[in-house]
Amino acid sequence: MQFLKTLFWVLIAVLIALFASRNWTAVTLNLWGDIQADVKLPVLMLIIFLVGFLPTWLILRARIWSLDRRVDALERNRVAALTPEPVADSAETPVA
Repeated sequence: MQFLKTLFWVLIAVLIALFASRNWTAVTLNLWGDIQADVKLPVLMLIIFLVGFLPTWLILRARIWSLDRRVDALERNRVAALTPEPVADSAETPVA
């Protein structure tokens, strides 16, 4: 299974490299005012992908972190509730 996973990611990397090499053309971006920027098309697509992906990924990681903290707290409470308290034996009290 690990081999198939590695093969899949290698295939994706090769396809991305082929796409980038075939489309390595300059794209002119008209920014505010008279400012223009020439950016290569694959670089522009990578930037746009990261702008969309990173906020979503950060929100997901924050939720996972929050849920992990909640699960840890519940596990600590469960373990604390399961540990029996020592009971003092009244039958073993010394008689004077």
